[in-house]
Amino acid sequence: MKTLTSRQLILIATLVSVVSILGAWTFESLGYAPCKLCYYQRYPHYAAIVIGALALVFGLRWLAWAGALAAAITSGIGFFHTGVERKWWPGPASCSGQDVAGMSTQDLLAQITEAPLVRCDEIPWRLSDLIPWDVLDLSMANFNAVGSLVLVFIWIAAARRA
Repeated sequence: MKTLTSRQLILIATLVSVVSILGAWTFESLGYAPCKLCYYQRYPHYAAIVIGALALVFGLRWLAWAGALAAAITSGIGFFHTGVERKWWPGPASCSGQDVAGMSTQDLLAQITEAPLVRCDEIPWRLSDLIPWDVLDLSMANFNAVGSLVLVFIWIAAARRA
């Protein structure tokens, strides 16, 4: 079996980030509004796409290390978001609610009017909505966390072959 080249691995990793962004936009167009953490998970994918394009166009294979870092960041945010969705730990107060005890009326009103419409600690879509197996109770954040972790290794393989 032939081993993939650095260029091929960079192309694969870049395309996976493109597909991830297209998937996020597709879900958004279907009415699944993203929360703040969802947006944060997209930014490293955007960076990885630019990194991959630069590496491919200019032959800068060493940029694969930066691609690995971008993938690691989005994976980390995805794992954090997974924990927030599963109520393992609290999310940012700006999208998961916060303790209102002791807040003035003005502060409370300001929080309500500035609050996002989509909460980070609620799961808008699960794979189990399509397939009724509890074992597949996976959210978009879960897919991003694990998929991006795989991307880290693809980027590292590309960098090591440079």
